[in-house]
Amino acid sequence: MLMLKKFYYCTTRKEVNQLAKGVLTIRADRCKGCELCVSVCPKQILALEEEKVNKKGYHNVYLVKPDECIACGSCSIMCPDGIINVYREEN
Repeated sequence: MLMLKKFYYCTTRKEVNQLAKGVLTIRADRCKGCELCVSVCPKQILALEEEKVNKKGYHNVYLVKPDECIACGSCSIMCPDGIINVYREEN
């Protein structure tokens, strides 16, 4: 069984390196497409949809490479609308 714990931020680089695989949940219907989360992701796993738009008419963010997430929490912290939640596997 996969155990997940909500994770907000890391205080040191050592903590980021020790993290297991991360899991992101994105509320795409509320995304404004500002790209702030895309710009701060150290692994470049986020991108904006180029063809589809959400209910509000914006190109929303999506996960390009979900298996490479390190659960650093940068995207969640940077998102002005709070649409991204970061979780990590419990060890």
